Amino acid sequence: MPTEQSRILARRHYLTGLAIALVGAILFSTKAIVAKLIYRYNVDAVTLICFRMAFSLPIFAAIAIWQMHKSGSLSKADRWRLVALGLVGYYLSSFLDFLGLQYISAGLERLILFLTPSFVLLISAFFLKRAVSKLEWTALLVSYLGIVLVFFHDLKLGGEYVMLGSALVLGAAISYAIYLIQSGQLVQRLGSLRLVSYAMCVSSAACIGQFFILRPASMLVQPLAVYSLSVVNAVMCTVLPVFMTMIAVKRIGAATASQAGMIGPVSTLFLGAYFIGEPITSWQLAGTVLVMGGMYLLSRKKT
Repeated sequence: MPTEQSRILARRHYLTGLAIALVGAILFSTKAIVAKLIYRYNVDAVTLICFRMAFSLPIFAAIAIWQMHKSGSLSKADRWRLVALGLVGYYLSSFLDFLGLQYISAGLERLILFLTPSFVLLISAFFLKRAVSKLEWTALLVSYLGIVLVFFHDLKLGGEYVMLGSALVLGAAISYAIYLIQSGQLVQRLGSLRLVSYAMCVSSAACIGQFFILRPASMLVQPLAVYSLSVVNAVMCTVLPVFMTMIAVKRIGAATASQAGMIGPVSTLFLGAYFIGEPITSWQLAGTVLVMGGMYLLSRKKT
């Protein structure tokens, strides 16, 4: 029988893990707000993502080197898999996401990205022949109805560019879903810390290389505010959320950490209203509730 002291410690351990998951989800969602602030300085998506990954690369590279010394070298096959995962899961997904953010609200962007688990389900169903239950189909229907509500609301305000931005962010969510599906075996074999640090190094190299191919080096000269916001984007909205989520999963499990992540779309709505003046309407709130409700049903599915 557990003692009262052990129950108190276990409860504290759980609440600490939950708090870490919540803060991590909020910080990760804040990247949309920071990106919107950077765009005010006429910085494009190619330059924005270059700064983001350049400032986060030293941290991920240090962790990758530590993991390399700790766990040894990778097989040739695993190296190629990591390169592919880094390009699809972090480079392509991030680039499409920040490109889309130029055209749509931070709230809509966060809701579309929040559908990533549903795309994992659909890809598994249609390509991997995984059976989908009635509860899962219901969850998808509810979630997509919420996206439709917010999409048509934003379409009235933003016109044709909302469709373009939504399509780009949708591509980001789908590419990250592909990453999640393909990374399953590697995570079991390499561990999440090693996989993420290696994949982020690949992504960083691609983002920085892309900049020098597509943009003149003179575009690296930006106002001080762009550098400051890029550091926030790299450290507070990229590096910290990645590791906070990993810590939370270890403490409270993946399912609970995933449910805690539902605070992300809500926090984006209110942060967007506070920092960049995006309006909060009843349509957005209704769509957010539907998307979160659908994802909650999906997370409660017994596996």
